[in-house]
Amino acid sequence: MHTPSEPDLRHHGDAEVRGGGAELTDLAVNVRTGTPPVWLRERLAASLDGLAAYPDGRAARRAVAERHGLPEERVLLTAGAAEAFVLLARALRVRRPVVVHPQFTEPEAALRDAGHTVERVLLDPEDGFRLDPRAVPGDADLVVVGNPTNPTSVLHPAQALAQLARPGRTLVVDEAFMDAVPGERESLASRTDLPGLVVLRSLTKTWGLAGLRIGYVLASPGTIARLERAQPLWPVSSPALAAAEACSAPPALAEAAHAAHHLAADRAHLTAALSAFEGVRVYGPAAGPFLLVRMAEAAAVRGRLRG
Repeated sequence: MHTPSEPDLRHHGDAEVRGGGAELTDLAVNVRTGTPPVWLRERLAASLDGLAAYPDGRAARRAVAERHGLPEERVLLTAGAAEAFVLLARALRVRRPVVVHPQFTEPEAALRDAGHTVERVLLDPEDGFRLDPRAVPGDADLVVVGNPTNPTSVLHPAQALAQLARPGRTLVVDEAFMDAVPGERESLASRTDLPGLVVLRSLTKTWGLAGLRIGYVLASPGTIARLERAQPLWPVSSPALAAAEACSAPPALAEAAHAAHHLAADRAHLTAALSAFEGVRVYGPAAGPFLLVRMAEAAAVRGRLRG
């Protein structure tokens, strides 16, 4: 339950287009248009021939590991990044978890559901939602931060995030939108030198696979083993495993990189167009496939758009 003064951490944009809202266009979904591409649909269709067998994730796990230059024991495939948040909340022994906000609310919701008391570090909009590592309590043993962050679209410097890593602390960096950033600059996905680092990735956004549920965790072998023990058997379906393998291959990575550059141009156009409206503030610089906008009487504007 949430109080009137607290936001509903479980609210998601797709709820707006169900029932009486079925004819609305959901602009809250940050999924690339025209996806999944034809070649990926064909790979998914071919995987249906093996549905009689239990899923075997070895090839997909190996492909993800190779994509990031990591050993396989540092990779865990999950039913989307959302499952990873739940696994972390339930499998790790945590005394003082901290979530850096504004942020995707699912990590905090999962921690609260697991019985944890969650502290928030609120970034300042007047400072461009810039992360100052000193704002995070030194004795926090779990820190969650997005990069680029949903909904601010801020890309934090890898150097600043690295300063949050320390022995005795789990640093969770949600990189669900990182493949939409040209060159994936500021990513920590391939780092193995930072203690307690956990990086989450999703294939939902770039490849249009929200309904398939596929993501993965990159972390130390010990952390991966603990999370894997908390998973049910066969947590990722065969079609989702086929998608993970296909989207980690060099041709797919090249397509994603090309799409990221196009997205940057589209975002610049949208930023300029929105900024032309009087009373509309667009926060930036933005790095994700979305923008954070502030305006007076936003709730009323939302109601009129709905109408």
